Amino acid sequence: MAGKAIELKPDEARRTCDEEGLGFRSTADLPELAEIVGQDRAVEAIEFGMDIDSRGFNIYVLGPSGTGKTSTIRRFVEERAKGKPVPDDWCYVHNFADPRKPTCLRLPAGMGKGFRSDIDKLVSDFKTDIQQALEREDFETERNQIVQRLQEEQAARFAELEKKAREHGFSLQHGPRGVFVVPLVNGEAMSPDDFAKLPEDRREDVQAGAQELQEEVQKTLRQVRSVARETRERLQELERNTVLFAVGHNVDILKEKYGALPDIVAYLDAMKEDVVSNAQGFLSSGGDSDQQQNPIAALLSQQWAFLDRYKVNLIVDNSAIQGAPVIVESAPTYQNLIGSIERQAQFGMLTTNFSMIKPGALHRANGGYLILETDHLLRHPFSYEALKHSIENQEVKITDITEMLSLMSTASLEPQPIPLDVKVILIGHPMLYYLLFDLDEEFPELFKVKADFNVSMDRTEANMQLYARFLASHCKAEGCLEFDRGGVARIIEHASELVGDQTKLSTRFARVCDIALEAAHWAQKAGHHDVGRADVQRAIDAKTRRANRVEEVLQEMIERGEVFIDVDGAVVGQVNGLSVMMLGDYMFGKPSRITARTFMGRGRVVNIEREVKMSGPIHNKGVLILAGYLNGKYGQSRPLSLSASIGFEQLYEGVEGDSASSTELYALLSSLSGLPIQQRFAVTGSVNQRGEVQPIGGATQKIEGFFDVCKAKGLTGQQGVLIPKSNVRHLMLREEIVAAIRDGKFHIYPVETIDQGIELLTGTPAGELQPDGTYPEGTVNRAVDDRLKEYAERWKEMAAKDHAGESRDAPRDDEHS
Repeated sequence: MAGKAIELKPDEARRTCDEEGLGFRSTADLPELAEIVGQDRAVEAIEFGMDIDSRGFNIYVLGPSGTGKTSTIRRFVEERAKGKPVPDDWCYVHNFADPRKPTCLRLPAGMGKGFRSDIDKLVSDFKTDIQQALEREDFETERNQIVQRLQEEQAARFAELEKKAREHGFSLQHGPRGVFVVPLVNGEAMSPDDFAKLPEDRREDVQAGAQELQEEVQKTLRQVRSVARETRERLQELERNTVLFAVGHNVDILKEKYGALPDIVAYLDAMKEDVVSNAQGFLSSGGDSDQQQNPIAALLSQQWAFLDRYKVNLIVDNSAIQGAPVIVESAPTYQNLIGSIERQAQFGMLTTNFSMIKPGALHRANGGYLILETDHLLRHPFSYEALKHSIENQEVKITDITEMLSLMSTASLEPQPIPLDVKVILIGHPMLYYLLFDLDEEFPELFKVKADFNVSMDRTEANMQLYARFLASHCKAEGCLEFDRGGVARIIEHASELVGDQTKLSTRFARVCDIALEAAHWAQKAGHHDVGRADVQRAIDAKTRRANRVEEVLQEMIERGEVFIDVDGAVVGQVNGLSVMMLGDYMFGKPSRITARTFMGRGRVVNIEREVKMSGPIHNKGVLILAGYLNGKYGQSRPLSLSASIGFEQLYEGVEGDSASSTELYALLSSLSGLPIQQRFAVTGSVNQRGEVQPIGGATQKIEGFFDVCKAKGLTGQQGVLIPKSNVRHLMLREEIVAAIRDGKFHIYPVETIDQGIELLTGTPAGELQPDGTYPEGTVNRAVDDRLKEYAERWKEMAAKDHAGESRDAPRDDEHS
């Protein structure tokens, strides 16, 4: 059995930082910090994820907010990206074979702008060269000769046909519906009435002649159309050869320039073919003026200006970057992530083309790194699935989101997917990581590297120096006052306060930086040259004051006696328990009275909070453990004939956690033994079935909460707190409380067992089990054991009386005879 509890020494209640041991005068004397502080495990994981190029080794960075995950990752990745090659440029161009499926082209980094400029100049030259070529005199002469030959041949054929018709007494009449044969009378066309007056045999002869001539007419017309078709083909060939000669030279120059890029050469060939086939579009203003004069006709005939088809839509331009791109997308909507196809309204209709394709973050990060916040990603519909699809298929496919949401299929663009080579880094809360890991079977295959950020690091001399350098870097970045070594020492102490551990420092640097900035503000306002310990303390106090209104209200209610808390005297079955309340980022201790009543029963311990559904499962578990402790210690030779009720007095909210289980056990033992508990003490700590007191959270805040009550009601020099011995390392008490401990005005007792605690609370020895199975007289355990024996004997007597009563009431055998 452990010995008696030893009172905590003042220097154990708080670990201060030796200012002299820091070895510098001010943060101005320190070099800036280049490395990442306190995250060795996470850095190793990130380095591994960055180095390995195998598929699926993307990185998930997890850790609580404020640990500097995003800023650390961005700085780390940007540094690594500088040594990587600059990725290629990407652009979309018109697909001359299928306009609904724009073609993507890849060019070496920085060449995209030049290619776009070359194409714009080429198209501009096309307009001039084609117009000049088609207006040249030799072209007009040859064109007119071809047309004249057609006209002469047409005239000759119709003249011959007209002659033949005259010889047979007919004439040819040209009308909107074609050429017709008309009979003549005295050289004039016969009217229908005159034709009807002819004898029947004559009419038959005329009709037969007309039918024969009409066949000749149709034959001649076919010949004329054939000649006209041949003429058009000759004209087209003439125009084609003329245009090809005019534009071919400039295209060949670009083909030579981009000869190492087969896709570019193929596009230039397709473009040249389309220009030759649509040369008329380049005449005058390329049809643009006609479209402006007749917009309705333009809308019906084409979806965008004719020359727009030859533009280059440069969606990724890496000409201005050095190394691989690092993209941090703060709003990862589907469109911002994957890209989009925009539309413009024209005369009540929405139109689009390849030039309205807009890139997404995946396009810009292609060949580099994409950093996303997981919670932002999951908030936007379709974004997470689109990201996974892109990573898995190693391509970015822009799909119109309206088609995904629409019940109807509409004609839209289908841009050619762009090959994807990107390292994706997700940053999020640990809960999101484990949820995705469990619920999405694809997630572990796509994000194989886990970088886990810690909330604390060891408080070593080396790490304290790193903390000081971190402050130096922060001061330079923010342009605020430097910290003297006193101010740095107080910041280091506050870092231990934040994590609740004398041997650790908080790595939630966002909170540390907030305090540093506030301290610099107060120092500047006070006219100090450097930020000192007093300035940091003022910042901490000011932040506490902004957050502790509820704590002050509760303290005031205790002072006025509205909430019952005694800090002197002794009461049977009543203990001051300690709990904590969390309001946002502020946590404070809240003393409360816990009472227990014991009586004869069947071994049931009633948790009042559980009965009214105000107790959580962990607290319920703690109460059940009490029954295990009582039965294990006092019920080895007989069943416990005990019932008990335990309750938190004046508790109007739910209770959770097992940190009050030792307190509840002390109240039970006091009620059973009849020994009063000194109300000058408050207690915290959980207990197991063997009576060992286990560590709890918020030890510092719990002690400070009870100290404030004692201070308000008057420190007598006798008050104190019982805490688990294993919690001593977690104490970072206020200097005021440390001074009170040093002056003997307040006491803290670390305990390991329930026996140690009950001795302090009652002033009576706990008593060890003797070889005869009993406890010594005058001990707590003897008093408890005696009371339980009494309950058992009385229960046995009651059971015997009940049995005897049943026997008397039962009929004897002779009564029935």
